[in-house]
Order: sequence, then structure tokens, then C-alpha cells
Amino acid sequence: MLSIEAVQKILDPLFPGLMGVRIVSLEPERVVAELPVRADLGTAGGILHGGAYMAFADTLGAVGTIINLAPNRRTTTTDSSTKFIAGARVGTTVVGECVALHRGRTTMVWQTTIRSAEGKLCAVVTQTQLVMDA
Repeated sequence: MLSIEAVQKILDPLFPGLMGVRIVSLEPERVVAELPVRADLGTAGGILHGGAYMAFADTLGAVGTIINLAPNRRTTTTDSSTKFIAGARVGTTVVGECVALHRGRTTMVWQTTIRSAEGKLCAVVTQTQLVMDA
């Protein structure tokens, strides 16, 4: 399995790195990460943009799948559903916890809960990852 450092090294030069995604915990059935809520990721109302929630969760589901892939396999997201519950203010940090609902041979399903620094639920995202030949 890839280490947190190895996964972070993959993410840093890509869009998740630009957003500021930081992996905190990495297990085959669970990925935890933090995202600083910066003004450039927000709305005019000073809260995290819905697209940023979705991109954060998509990253965690992809990471969860990648660390479970057999050799010569790759993944892509095929479906994602987001429920917005509450806003996260600029200047705070949100925490995403992504857990495996299904880890199959051809698909994996992940659910990410995103919470404020105080633990308030902000969003729930469920996504399906297709597993295919590299």
C-alpha cells in the first residue's frame, strides 16, 4: 500500500495540491484529509464553494480506490452525489473522512463526510469509482 507521503507527493502538483488537500490518515477502507477554507475556494458569502466540497470528496474517493488497486489497474469516477448540509467559513479548515461502502473487482463505492473544525457536518458525498485496465 502507498504511504501518506507517497500519495501526497502524487497530489501536490495536481489540482488537489492546488486546492491544499492534505492527507492525514490512509487505510484500505478509510481516508482522512484536511482542506483549508481559503477565500479563493469560497463564494461571495465567505463560505466554501460547493464545487470545492465535491472536488475534495472526489479526491478522497479516488485516493481510497488507488491504494486498493491491483497492479496494472487504474480508476475514474463514474458517479457522484453531494448533499450540502452547512457552510464552512473562510479561514477555517474542513476535515473529510472517506469510507469504503464497496470494494469490488470492477467498481468501488466511497462515502465522504466533510465536517467543520468544530465537527459540524457540512456535506456528504457518495461516489462510484470504475476500476479498469491501465
